Parts: sequence; structure tokens; C-alpha cells
Amino acid sequence: MNPEKKFQDTMLPFLSLVCKRLPDDVMERLKEMRRNEDSSLQKAIYDTMFENFRLAADTGRPCCQDTGLLHFYIKAGSEFPYLGKLQGWLKECVRIATREIPLRPNTVNFFEEQNSDDGTGERIPWIQWDIIPDWDGVEIMSYFAGGGCCYPAQAKVFTPAKGYSVIPEFLFEIVTNLGLNACPPVIIGIGLGENIENAAVLSKTACLRELGTHHSNPKGMELERLLLEKVNSLGIGAQGMRGNQYALAVHVESSGRHTATFAVAVSLACYVHRRGTICFDKDLNYELKQYKGVKL
Repeated sequence: MNPEKKFQDTMLPFLSLVCKRLPDDVMERLKEMRRNEDSSLQKAIYDTMFENFRLAADTGRPCCQDTGLLHFYIKAGSEFPYLGKLQGWLKECVRIATREIPLRPNTVNFFEEQNSDDGTGERIPWIQWDIIPDWDGVEIMSYFAGGGCCYPAQAKVFTPAKGYSVIPEFLFEIVTNLGLNACPPVIIGIGLGENIENAAVLSKTACLRELGTHHSNPKGMELERLLLEKVNSLGIGAQGMRGNQYALAVHVESSGRHTATFAVAVSLACYVHRRGTICFDKDLNYELKQYKGVKL
């Protein structure tokens, strides 16, 4: 079979799956959060969410009307035989998926203010690459990035003299100001780095981490725990109503920083967290991560 056709025959059903069904870790966490709420209103909101997911599965429709823009986070082996073709293949998959799933065409050119009508555009789908030496496979994380989560996202560079107290201060300013725009409950990603660019990338990476994982440094892990405890004590629940839980998780990712800078970025992801990971070997055979028991 033609390699591009074989790739499409797997990737298109995968994209359809990801936009219609949440990954296993997110669904399990939402069920846990529903059990932890003690108000009848909050329980009713969660029940409505789960009913929406059921209907999406039964009707074969996306589980949120804002199917966002497609982002791909790729770990590509340096020996993967189709490395040079992958970007073009993914862009064509987005065009086909927009037409056939269907996805809402959201991509607008900045200066002409025209919608491409096929989900692609300048640098869209967004692709971030990590090259893995001496490997002949590829891992692709697909993420449907909706618009509402973007409003609260911010990044700022502080002086180190401000100290670590700026992290919760900055986060709480964001959450209490525009945090309701992100359709809570949310996943909070915090990036700590040396400038706005790398802190912002790290904050998005943190959002996409599997639930239940933690920062590798014990102090980073403790920061995640404390921040989750504090944001969930604000009295903000699902859909911004009163409740016990604003966030599914707080994830922190960090890098080294310059001696003179202390950069913090915050990204949010809504509860309709449509991210999924698929791996291909050199012969384009696939393996799914998450989605237990599913075959494409």
C-alpha cells in the first residue's frame, strides 16, 4: 500500500476518536471529581457532561462544538523513514478530517481575515518537534486546542528577587480574573523558565501531561500539590458555579533559568481535554496510548 494512504487510513480514524472521546485518564478524573462534589447543582452539571460524552459516542459527533485548531506534538526518531513527509501528511489529514468528521473550520488568516475553510493555514496545524536519536519510530500527540482556554493564558518575566511567591500570586490573578472563560474544571499548566518563550512552551507541555504524573523534582511535586489544593479551595466549581474543585490537576514543567530572570507562564485546558497519543513504527504499524480496548 502507498505509505501516505496507509498513514491516512490510521490517522484519520484516530483524529475522529480523539475529538469524540476523552482519554481514559481524563474521564476517570472527572468521575472522581463528580463523587467529590457535595452540591446537587455540581453533580447535575457533571451528569450533563457525561450525558454529552455519551451522545457524542452514540451519534459519532465531536464532544464539543469548538473543535479548535489541531496541534501535533511529535517525538520523531531520527531514523524514521518518512520524517521528511510527515508534516505534509499531517496537513492533508487535517484537511480531510475537517471535511469528513466533520470539524468546525476555525483557521483564520491574520491579515486577510479569511477562513481557510479546511482547518489549515499559516503554520497550522501547529507542529512541535522533538527529534529522538537512533530510533526509527514516531510518537504523535494530537491536541484539539479550543479557543476559550486561550483567554486566561499569560506569561511574564519577573526578577529573581521576587522569589517563588510570584508563582501562586500570578496564578491566582489569572484564575480569579479570566479563569472562568476556560470552561472549568480545568487542567492548569505552569511553565518555569528563563524567558517568555520557553516558559510558555513548558506551560503547554505541562497541560498535556498525563493525569497522575508529577514533576520529577520533589519540590516541584510539592508545588503542584499545594497549588492544586489552593485553587480548589476558591469555591469555584464546574462551569464557574460554586463548587469544591476548579482544577483536575496542576502540572509544573521547568527548565534552567538565567541568573537575572524568573519567567512564569500559565496555560489552561478545559475539561473537554481532547488529547491523544499514537505511535507508529517504521512500517507504519500503530499502537495507541490511552483509549483502552480501542482498535482503529
